[in-house]
Amino acid sequence: MTPIRIAVIGSGPAGFYTAGHLLKDGPETLEVDMIERLPTPWGLVRSGVAPDHPKIKSVTRIYEKTAAHPRFRFFGNVELGRDVSRDELTEHYHCIVYATGSPADRPLGIPGENLEGSHPATDFVGWYNGHPDYCDHDFDLSAERAVVIGNGNVALDVARMLTLTHDELAVTDIADHALEVLDASNVREIVVVGRRGPAQAAFTNPELLELGELADADVIVDTEELERALATSDPNMDPTSVRNVSVLRDYAQRAPTGKSKRVILRFLLSPTELIGDGNGVRRVVMARNALQAGKDGRLRAEPTGETEDIDAGLVMRAIGYRGIALPGVPFDGRSATIPNEGGRVVAADGALAGTPAGGPDGTDGRPSGAPASESDGVLPGEYAVGWIKRGPSGVIGTNKKDAQQTVDALLEDLDADRHLDPAEPSPEAIERLLAERVPALVTYEGWSEIDRHEQSLGEPHGRPRVKLTRIDELLRVAAGESPEAEPLDTLGLH
Repeated sequence: MTPIRIAVIGSGPAGFYTAGHLLKDGPETLEVDMIERLPTPWGLVRSGVAPDHPKIKSVTRIYEKTAAHPRFRFFGNVELGRDVSRDELTEHYHCIVYATGSPADRPLGIPGENLEGSHPATDFVGWYNGHPDYCDHDFDLSAERAVVIGNGNVALDVARMLTLTHDELAVTDIADHALEVLDASNVREIVVVGRRGPAQAAFTNPELLELGELADADVIVDTEELERALATSDPNMDPTSVRNVSVLRDYAQRAPTGKSKRVILRFLLSPTELIGDGNGVRRVVMARNALQAGKDGRLRAEPTGETEDIDAGLVMRAIGYRGIALPGVPFDGRSATIPNEGGRVVAADGALAGTPAGGPDGTDGRPSGAPASESDGVLPGEYAVGWIKRGPSGVIGTNKKDAQQTVDALLEDLDADRHLDPAEPSPEAIERLLAERVPALVTYEGWSEIDRHEQSLGEPHGRPRVKLTRIDELLRVAAGESPEAEPLDTLGLH
């Protein structure tokens, strides 16, 4: 029988959950090719999860089982739009699933944001995790106070990384260049600020509780400020929010123990300007907020007219991620997602604006069981999954259910014969094309070489791995060479 060929663009959790569901639920003739820009898979599990969270990274064992499936192939070091176009993919696959995530940071949009010493948290996270795009970034950690803007897990990760001791970090897979800089850090106080109150913060309970267990940092919460922020009750609090409030009240009752660093959690503050001098940022101007209920019953932070200045020589913004448009693929600039209905990509003018995953309840907006059609603006054979589908929300496991929704739509469309009509669907045709375009094509076997090499570097030091952080080194090892084996121009680097 003629195989059904599926391309998954992106190898993070959403991409791998999608591949796993397809191979499990789809027909035995279904084959999956995964195409990844980097030589390495796993997306944010490798380059976003904090180094001191190895248990979270163990989810890759599930993805490894998918990768071992005989009807799965991995093509790394291939970028959509650079090495192969969307139109070319339609000539080789019956369906294309975009799983490219939300790799860009969300800016503050305030004066002074681009001063030296002001950084997106995405850059810092990529840097300490050894992402090749960020390995040459410089972070000056000579200031004694840092301000982290945001009330989600990324903000807590940044704060925690600035407080961890050498002994705590030296047993992780943190990038070596980051370990050296963090060892020499002069940061002693990290102020984490959120524009809304503690009941609206997006922290998960484990991340917030973890702050109270830091070896060399006290957690400071001002009781009066906390209770003032909680004075306006929130009818939309969920169990996570209730537990967060309880944890914060516990922190407020703790007396500092004299540890060398402090993490201060503050609320109802919005940055309005960063002020600096010739040496970079020196001060953050904050607007003090009050919570007010909107027409939908949700609490919003509104400025009171009062301001406060916080001296700081380092500012990290952790207020969210944004998707990036893919060449030739519809994109909703407002939500920074691929417009879609339940995972089915729709033409830009047919998008359900502001609801990138369909209706507000996560459905596709049509009656249950009703099929998609071109008249709806749906592009047959093209799908989105993960953050590029729904926006940057949820934890790693959230992508499993999200992927199931997209896969269910895809398989339903295959059953109804709604898919692309590729002219060259054979596995050999696309492999030949990619090998011609990308001499340093990385297969899963190539990634396995990288994986073994990194683990072998870490083992003598009691570390899970020592990451290679440069594309040329990764490609050499994937090809079975040592990282310094041959000159760059022989590798077909872009």
